[in-house]
Amino acid sequence: MALRTIRTEGDPVLHKISRPVKEMTPKLRTLIFDMLDTMYEAYGVGLAAPQVGVLKRIVTIDIGEGPIVLINPEILETSGEQTGDEGCLSVPGMAGQVTRPNYVKVKALDENMNEVIYEGTELLARAFCHEIDHLDGKMYTELVEGELHRTTYDEDEE
Repeated sequence: MALRTIRTEGDPVLHKISRPVKEMTPKLRTLIFDMLDTMYEAYGVGLAAPQVGVLKRIVTIDIGEGPIVLINPEILETSGEQTGDEGCLSVPGMAGQVTRPNYVKVKALDENMNEVIYEGTELLARAFCHEIDHLDGKMYTELVEGELHRTTYDEDEE
């Protein structure tokens, strides 16, 4: 498969609402594989189609337990609260404190257009919310409490 260019903050595509997927096509199947490859190459735990310039409601997530593909995802239920550092492949080298639900239940279609339901806590719950926000043109930076901080440092800055 191919690596896609990750759009970064300032790109207008990141603030647009994605369109639902009506049917699986070979082109969309390729997009999903490319998104997974791109996400792994960038050491991310999630990637939404708008982040690679495609305004379709498709998300890939892998928190270390294997890939999850969500097509047309919707959050059915949330509970609890967690606050922690959150970053984004579209805002490289930065992170900020964000409060999200600690439990999230999501309904979506998988890559074969079969309905699936996932439940996640902690990092997976955070990833569900973060990636689904991307589909609605929302960036995590809008939710940051306080200031963003750098997560990468040049060695000569010590």
